[in-house]
Amino acid sequence: MSDCLPFGHGYDSTHIVIASRSAPSVGLSRAATNMGFQSEVKSVSSGATGLAGRYAGALYALAVESKKIDAIHADLTALAGLVAEHQDLKKLVDSPILPRHEQQSAVTAILEKAGADALTAKFVGTLAANGRLSALLRVIRAFLDEHARRRGQISAEVISAVPLDDSRKASVEKTVARLAGSDKLSLSMRVDPSLIGGLVVRIGSRMIDTSIKTKLSRLETAMKGVA
Repeated sequence: MSDCLPFGHGYDSTHIVIASRSAPSVGLSRAATNMGFQSEVKSVSSGATGLAGRYAGALYALAVESKKIDAIHADLTALAGLVAEHQDLKKLVDSPILPRHEQQSAVTAILEKAGADALTAKFVGTLAANGRLSALLRVIRAFLDEHARRRGQISAEVISAVPLDDSRKASVEKTVARLAGSDKLSLSMRVDPSLIGGLVVRIGSRMIDTSIKTKLSRLETAMKGVA
């Protein structure tokens, strides 16, 4: 398990539980957190819909206003990869048991230690304080889609079970461009070991899943039908 974050500094997954119970407040009370984003959530672009879209649109508006769009885009792309790669971080994000303030303290401490932009840390803390941390990956996806849309690009994501070498990355990029019917792509790649093998490709709202995980799941469902 790598201890290096794409945003900068180190990340030690063994500290997550400790952080959730002992991390400093970092000045983000629930009331103050809500004040920072509440009005922005109501004012989003026409391309953002649903809960994830509203939060993503709010963050996008703030990122543009503060001229940090590239930094926030990089942070969220890296964070999505981390959640997929580190099961303990994924459990923290998805946990229905941990109190909101503990999730908020934990994720804020983790992002600050990683060197993420202050706006990214505050935003993810807002999700936790509002009981929406489990929607984090959907919010990130909506943000990346919005970013691509505003730049006249097609948003695409490739998830693999293992890191791809440069040759395979180039081959995948060409294939995705052909499937999308455009070379104007905003393509992100990340690793999710739970796939076991194969790829999951998302192009806009389309998804192509060739992962072994999904194939095994379908086989299991079919076997239950036979039994």
